[in-house]
Amino acid sequence: MAVVLVTGGVWWAGDGEPADPPLAATPAAHGRAGAAAGAPAALEHQAKPERTPKPERKAKPRVPPKATPSPRPAPPPAPLARSRPVTVAVPAITVEAPVIELGLDDSGKLGTPPVDNPRLAGWYAKGPAPGERGTAIVVGHRDTRTGPAVFLNLNSLSAGNTVRVARADGKVAVFTVDRVRTYAKDDFPDKEVYGDTGRPELRLLTCGGAFDRGKGYEANIVVFAHLTEIAQKI
Repeated sequence: MAVVLVTGGVWWAGDGEPADPPLAATPAAHGRAGAAAGAPAALEHQAKPERTPKPERKAKPRVPPKATPSPRPAPPPAPLARSRPVTVAVPAITVEAPVIELGLDDSGKLGTPPVDNPRLAGWYAKGPAPGERGTAIVVGHRDTRTGPAVFLNLNSLSAGNTVRVARADGKVAVFTVDRVRTYAKDDFPDKEVYGDTGRPELRLLTCGGAFDRGKGYEANIVVFAHLTEIAQKI
């Protein structure tokens, strides 16, 4: 923050400048007749010594306070060893759900949690675990025939929200959301979503877009997040 000091003044004189002060009378103008008896005429009009004007004090410039340096962000935590996830929590959308293991289906696509238990989330067990180096994948239904499911409001997340994953080793991997994207199923960017970035990351996936009774949802919602903290409680 810069502080600017402005100083200044305005001189004001009433109706006009004051008259010049009267000059001291010379000894010849008074003579001895006007002097007190016995007083030397030269002393009657002795000039008063002039006062030396005091030097004007200059205002010291105000030094702006030093700005407090911003604290440096904490370095990212080191990747964790492999340990399966047991619970996923997303505080911003009031989600806390058990996590089961998933694999690929017969067509090579990622499986999903059973539709008869919409409150479950699923982790792709052949990929990295949450907190381990690499990209961990957790999926959940948006809704089922019986009503809303675990990731109903996943698309309302935004950058800065957190996802907390409790693991079997007792540690909680805390991820910070970077962005949320919706991709059409016929134009899904596999490499961008599943690719390894060299650090511990997490993807949350669910269905999105328009719904067709014959084909289901036309798109997928993907939350991109990276590891920022290791905690002890979910």
